[in-house]
Amino acid sequence: MTDETPYLAVVGMAGRFPGTPDLAGFWAALVEGVDTLTRDHGPAHGLVVDGDKFDAGFFGYAPSEALLIDPQHRVFLQCAWEALEHSGYDPATYPGVIGVYGGSGDTGYAETLRQHRSRFPDVSELQFRIAAGVDFLTSRVSYKLGLTGPAVTVQTACSTSLVAVHTAAQALLAGECDLALAGGITLHVPFPVDEVEDGIISPDGYCRAFDADARGTIASDGAGIVALKRLDDALADGDHVHAVVLGSAVNNDGGGKVGFTAPSVDGQAAAIRAAHLVSGVEAASIGYVEAHGTGTPVGDPIEVRALTKAFGRGGSCVLGSVKATIGHTDAAAGVIGLIKTVLALENELIPATAHYRAPNPLIDFAASPFEVRGTATPWPRGPEPRRAGVNSLGIGGTNAHVVLEEAPVRPAVDPGRPYQVFPLSARSSTALTSVARRLADHLGDEPLADVAWTLQAGRRAFAHRGFVVGGDRDEVVRALGKVTAKVVDGERRAAFLFPGQGGQHVGMARELYAHEPVFRAEFDRCADLVLPELGVDLRTALFGLDTEAGAARLSTMDVGQPAVFSVEYALARLWMSWGVTPSVVAGHSLGAYAAATIAGVLSVPDAVALVLERGRLLGSLPDGAMLAIPLPENEVTPLLGTELSLAALNGPRQCVVAGPVSAVDDLRRRLVEDGVEVRLLRISTAAHSSLVEPVLNGYERRVAGVRLHAPEIPWISDRTGTFVTAEEATDPAFWSAHLRETVRFADTLDTLLRHDDSALVEIGPGRTLTGLARQHPARSADRTVVPTMPHPADETSGPHVLMTAVGTLWQAGVAVDWEAVHEGERRYRTPLPTYPFEGRRFRLDLPDDEPDAVEDVVTSTTPTEAAVAAAFGTILGLREVDVDDDFFDLGGDSLLAARIVALLRRDLGAEVVVRSLFRAPTVAALARLIDGEEP
Repeated sequence: MTDETPYLAVVGMAGRFPGTPDLAGFWAALVEGVDTLTRDHGPAHGLVVDGDKFDAGFFGYAPSEALLIDPQHRVFLQCAWEALEHSGYDPATYPGVIGVYGGSGDTGYAETLRQHRSRFPDVSELQFRIAAGVDFLTSRVSYKLGLTGPAVTVQTACSTSLVAVHTAAQALLAGECDLALAGGITLHVPFPVDEVEDGIISPDGYCRAFDADARGTIASDGAGIVALKRLDDALADGDHVHAVVLGSAVNNDGGGKVGFTAPSVDGQAAAIRAAHLVSGVEAASIGYVEAHGTGTPVGDPIEVRALTKAFGRGGSCVLGSVKATIGHTDAAAGVIGLIKTVLALENELIPATAHYRAPNPLIDFAASPFEVRGTATPWPRGPEPRRAGVNSLGIGGTNAHVVLEEAPVRPAVDPGRPYQVFPLSARSSTALTSVARRLADHLGDEPLADVAWTLQAGRRAFAHRGFVVGGDRDEVVRALGKVTAKVVDGERRAAFLFPGQGGQHVGMARELYAHEPVFRAEFDRCADLVLPELGVDLRTALFGLDTEAGAARLSTMDVGQPAVFSVEYALARLWMSWGVTPSVVAGHSLGAYAAATIAGVLSVPDAVALVLERGRLLGSLPDGAMLAIPLPENEVTPLLGTELSLAALNGPRQCVVAGPVSAVDDLRRRLVEDGVEVRLLRISTAAHSSLVEPVLNGYERRVAGVRLHAPEIPWISDRTGTFVTAEEATDPAFWSAHLRETVRFADTLDTLLRHDDSALVEIGPGRTLTGLARQHPARSADRTVVPTMPHPADETSGPHVLMTAVGTLWQAGVAVDWEAVHEGERRYRTPLPTYPFEGRRFRLDLPDDEPDAVEDVVTSTTPTEAAVAAAFGTILGLREVDVDDDFFDLGGDSLLAARIVALLRRDLGAEVVVRSLFRAPTVAALARLIDGEEP
């Protein structure tokens, strides 16, 4: 790490603040210069709204265990998740090591639990200690979020959370972790409004930091967490850097003061000077200091004396304190002050210090560089970087100081492809609606590609999924108002379907060629192989300005067939580069060549050679025609006579007949007279008919000249409707028969739809195969079928269709490599709204509204199942338990398993042990085990 800068980046933040639940509300209150304290119930205090709410299911807790856990731990856990999301990271996919550093206030929750012991039958003293002990605050976060870095609990009274930030910073610089969460929390449920500390709490209910009328502080609850990374890493990873941590220092006053709780000028000044030294900055370069600033008549003057001793008398620096706005949040105070300062740097505004009117006469501001302001102060960027300090002091003498600097200016970004896909997910449909609404309300002038990237790479993919596609803010906001949700029940693979000739047109794949480098490279590869053999550049034919000449060329077999193959192959490779590798492939007529190439049967040069030969031979045949007839095969076959052939069976009532033009026209007239709505296809050659028989031997000899391989990916034949064997794939006669015999794509779809639950993806121009698959009787209503290119008549652009396909597949459970989707782009994470937790209230001061037992609402079939389900419900705090419910999925763990075992031994006399639950975790399985049956 010697080549790296010793600086850190604040890449994410989260918190709970008195009177406001999030960062946006917190900053709004600071800008307005008003406090957010509660004064309508007893003495003024800072109340965290809904601090008793917790989304237990999100973190895998049973309701009974959630009630047991200290509210501070619950809220800190939620804030930790939010801080990671605000950073743009999902802990499950983060490639490095994440550490957690934090501390909490002394709220006496363990004693409160003991006072309500009757609500926790069979809960041991050890379980009380684990549920409420300060030692377990950070390790609980690591356990529930799967973090493997250090989990360190810090306790230094009021300076706890800023000391946690310092400790995290040292761990990052030492390489102990790659991302660190640091902060603290103080939270009472309910808030103890009757407990007042004489001499500290302001008697008039206002915290007037540094003011002449200062009488004391206000007791408050609050929480804050910052996410930190090494600055070099953050810049390299495209993180949003809110501010830079230049350095920090922590010390203790020692014994050189009048009492244990008394502050020390020398001790505080030493910590501040040490932070300046570590940061490598002059005090005069610091334009703002967020002070400890409790508003006490003695504490504020001592702090300013210490700051002045460290800074010297010269220069000019604004001094402020967040406690005037939200009160003193104890263990969370330091990190909340840090968050305020980061927001001030980022928003280029120093908020007013609320209630400041005139300076405290005991503070000699004239002999210091400091000034307190009662109005907000613009703080724009200038030629020199703006810097700030954050000061935090703990009772007992542990002092902490952090030096911040403005974030580097982010360079201009590549806007990316014209349309982006914005994936959204949640654990419930109502939460998904909230996710969409929050995002719509949030969107501003952020680059949409960065918003999409953050959602794609920085959010956990939950079961309830939706997505929108858009090219500008207004389009995205409109789409977010009508998100369609789908529930994913597991990961799903994709099946590639390659259409035949007929959908080609001038401009086909033009935007793909322009915006997708992988597609462009693979198409160029094919076009370069075609050019010397055909004398036609497919790029000119498809993308050239002379559309009339291009259309004429594409209408011929010798140009149209390699053009379609090249587009389909390149598009398939694009999808595969995005992590969507097919579990099975199938093609329709010409599409079989792209399918075989992707399956590994043909190399690209050999496939192009065969397609060119196929196109040349078909183009040399006498003119023919093809007629689509909406009748079943058994009604069409008697109409064929000697000249016509059944070219394709696309569905139960979708046949295509081919043959000489006159014979096809005669059949067309007869069917029209009978009221059948037939359609003449725009193809001038009668493939898959007797007209191709003269060229079959020559084609078979050409196939024998290339190397054929066994399929590496399962390939379903459109001739037989079965999986192609190695013997078939490598037999030239198989390929000549494919040119002549009926395309039985209905049978292909039948095999495919019954094979697995893969999402069906049409890889090629148009929606023909998409329509056939959706109409097939074997397709279930929820089976995903999606086109990836527009029909020539579609007004929707190609990139929009492609991104819609990406979103649809992801929504169906198909894994997408989002990093590969943005390959070659420089994308940045951007702060977005975090998960909308759906919490319910958990508190001990309210009557227990949970049933003592759940026998009446248990779905069971035997007395043992009823007893096991009742035990599950009682211990886990659930109203309803089904026989197939899994104990661990419901939030159980080994400690709760011990309580289940004790209850079953008591009620059933059963000889069960904790291991029994791991062996048989469902109600039904455990009941069978107890009854002496195999689970």
